[in-house]
Amino acid sequence: MNTFYRQLPKFALLFFVTFMLFSACQKPMFNPKSAEYSPIIELQTTKGNLQIQLYASTPKHRDNFVELVKEGYYNGLLFHRVIANFMVQGGDPDSKEAKPGQSLGMGGPGYQIDAELGVNADSTLNHIHLKGRIAAARQGGIGNPLKKSSGSQFYIVQGQKVEEDFLQKVENIRKFKYSEAQKKAYLEKGGTPHLDADYTVFGELVDGEEVLDAISNVPCDQMDRPMQDVRIIKAVIVKG
Repeated sequence: MNTFYRQLPKFALLFFVTFMLFSACQKPMFNPKSAEYSPIIELQTTKGNLQIQLYASTPKHRDNFVELVKEGYYNGLLFHRVIANFMVQGGDPDSKEAKPGQSLGMGGPGYQIDAELGVNADSTLNHIHLKGRIAAARQGGIGNPLKKSSGSQFYIVQGQKVEEDFLQKVENIRKFKYSEAQKKAYLEKGGTPHLDADYTVFGELVDGEEVLDAISNVPCDQMDRPMQDVRIIKAVIVKG
């Protein structure tokens, strides 16, 4: 294991290996929305409300999330995987009726979404894993070389403080370049830069950061499932 990975927290290494969703089918394309369509979704949870704006620049993930919200897919699902100073993960349909202690994280709608990683020709990035960003979970490892996303599972970054030398190490390993604005944002807000260009970031939290922090700090079991369920009561489109 090289120096870069030795410096990552253990939970981050675990994240690379275990963010799994075993669905190989591809969902048919939805009718394309406007290039400027950037709706706001509210996740009404047992800890409070989270409002997330979806990016127009990731239309496949945006349209998929909107369709699932319209179907009521996320209503009643748990945040089944929570790691303080890292992220909160939800969207597994198996969590809706899950019993206490039940292992979760393998469920989905039966399809994957093509990656929209946003790496430009000049090696710059459209989106990064700042605190409050929403990204798609996916199967890791050699079984998913195209980094296709789960059809429904997502995570919201809580992250932690980031130092400039760590950003430089990430750039050197991943062969991309942060803009000065992105570096400044990481230094101010924190996040999980080691996930950049590896998972599709498709939206950001616009209201409810205190709710994200509350969810991130609940007691969890050895599988990172909250000891007391944190549930999405309802997901609704509030704008767009």
